[in-house]
Amino acid sequence: MIKVKNLSFSYDKEEYIFENFNFSLKNEERIALIGDNGCGKTTFFKLIMGLLKADSGQIEIFDQKREKEEDFIEVRERIGYLFQDSDNQLFLPTVEEDVAFGPINLGKSKAEAKKIVSEKLAMVKMEGFEKKVTYNLSQGQKKIIAFAAVLAMDPDVLLLDEPFASLDKQSIKRMIKILNKIAQPFIIVSHNNLLLDQVTNSSYFLE
Repeated sequence: MIKVKNLSFSYDKEEYIFENFNFSLKNEERIALIGDNGCGKTTFFKLIMGLLKADSGQIEIFDQKREKEEDFIEVRERIGYLFQDSDNQLFLPTVEEDVAFGPINLGKSKAEAKKIVSEKLAMVKMEGFEKKVTYNLSQGQKKIIAFAAVLAMDPDVLLLDEPFASLDKQSIKRMIKILNKIAQPFIIVSHNNLLLDQVTNSSYFLE
């Protein structure tokens, strides 16, 4: 589903964050991306989504080479990206509007989007939050709602950047259950290896 061949990238054209890096994600794989702060985990997600451009190498997603900006339009529709900071992902007044935003942008009617909102909030055990003001939620609640918004897009693949951050113990258990239930393959970043072991079946280490 995702293949990266000989990828090289640097922010300053001098010190490479990735140099001839190879990676692949196949169907049903759940890969942990492991490494110290600053090793390029979030950068890698941005390269996959076309938010950054590689210096060299090849990115192939859904059996298509992705090079130009227009190549990534389909990628952004089919890959769900959970940001590390939920405040950068939630920007509408209410939970319902935030979760419905993606489906409506994909052409769903308001009635269809409302049904999707109910389904995804139930899936993440946040029923009854539809009319809550997103700004007033705790950081942990925002993280769960942001994940519901990602799932509402019905993505084929997930990129999860620190999904356990800001969650209390109960919410962490909830997130683990969700990740083990969903069908989509995913790449996940977390500094908690014990949690990663519970939801992944493979790992890549970035130096």
